[in-house]
Amino acid sequence: MEMWDIYDARKRRTGRTMKRNDWCLKEGEYHLTVLGVIMRRDGRFLITKRVMTKAWAPGWWEVSGGAAQAGEDSRDAVLREVKEETGLDVKGWEGGYLFSYKRENPGEGDNYFVDVYRFAADFDESDIRLQEDETAEYRFAAKAEIEALAAQGIFLHYDSIKEAFDI
Repeated sequence: MEMWDIYDARKRRTGRTMKRNDWCLKEGEYHLTVLGVIMRRDGRFLITKRVMTKAWAPGWWEVSGGAAQAGEDSRDAVLREVKEETGLDVKGWEGGYLFSYKRENPGEGDNYFVDVYRFAADFDESDIRLQEDETAEYRFAAKAEIEALAAQGIFLHYDSIKEAFDI
């Protein structure tokens, strides 16, 4: 069973954990998620399409990411999530942490911090190995293409992470 650390409003671990997707957080409690923006040197970004069997936002486009597991720091979480979802090991790539934001969902028990990273390198498409139960397809998109998907309402988190696509 996957467990997540519970953080306080200052993004400090409380010493308590929660079950994945348990949505039991009270006001002032958060869990930690990460997003990894992957950029090729030509300025295009690797984006993935969620499988249609996802309960939330099926068929939408996104960047790789997910929740940090209990005891896992933000950087280790983003490296793991990118590797799981795309097959890419970005550990030695240029880039790293960009910024964080906080999302509060009163009454839902799902408050979270999001640490956003960007990694850049020249890499071969043959290195991409999609996680089939998470990701249906991928493509390389310029910022304008991502903006267009966001305008259609089918790109996750765009308003919160759009600055990650500024190069």
